[in-house]
Amino acid sequence: MSNWYPEDKKELNNLLEKFLSQKGRTKIKEIHGLIVPHAGYEFSGEIAGKAYSLLKQNKNKKAIILSPSHYISLNGATSHNESEWITSLGKIKVNQQGFLKQNISQEHAIDNQIPFLQKLGFNEILPLIVGEISQEQAKQIAEKLIKLGGILIISTDLSHFLSYEEAKNKDKETIKAIEELNTEKLQNNENSACGIYPLMIALELCKIKKYKPELIEYKNSGDITGDKDSVVGYSSFSF
Repeated sequence: MSNWYPEDKKELNNLLEKFLSQKGRTKIKEIHGLIVPHAGYEFSGEIAGKAYSLLKQNKNKKAIILSPSHYISLNGATSHNESEWITSLGKIKVNQQGFLKQNISQEHAIDNQIPFLQKLGFNEILPLIVGEISQEQAKQIAEKLIKLGGILIISTDLSHFLSYEEAKNKDKETIKAIEELNTEKLQNNENSACGIYPLMIALELCKIKKYKPELIEYKNSGDITGDKDSVVGYSSFSF
């Protein structure tokens, strides 16, 4: 279970309903994926919810979740070794195709996304944590994921522990790099995003499929807590 969102099922349901009621704006007709933050719900749940609200009418109920690895050191991508993932809302089926497997259930960057998907009626996930990869590997993984089908969920926060204004400037550059599908710029912008490797896969996939990421919302923790000395950046996109 999670320290990042309410363990009580009713409380969690109410919170998700609140987050999903604020619809994100997008010009994109058909959503193929989202980029969303993964902090505790009190910090970034609303920003993630605006993106997830765009999937309410979506008929595809399978999701591929890509996150950085906060707890396991690895190269490449690995999936989960269990056939189900359990949250306060119950169980969801895990797709176990085509990737190395190990127990990744402690990864909050994945776990924080699953209640949103459960609330939206998704019935299957392929959770993947992504360690260090080259741009070529990112492209290969992107091609593999396109064949699998499923809504792509990229779990990442932006800059970490800068002052409020520094973070805004740094995150503005990262947002621009994502919108321009500029992997090089993203990699050269140090402390740009904790999920830089999942983002590299997303950008390669967008290049192949000619998708264009569109910013839904940006805030940092200073906007939410009022503490502007050392902040973490959060953004959500659709593509």
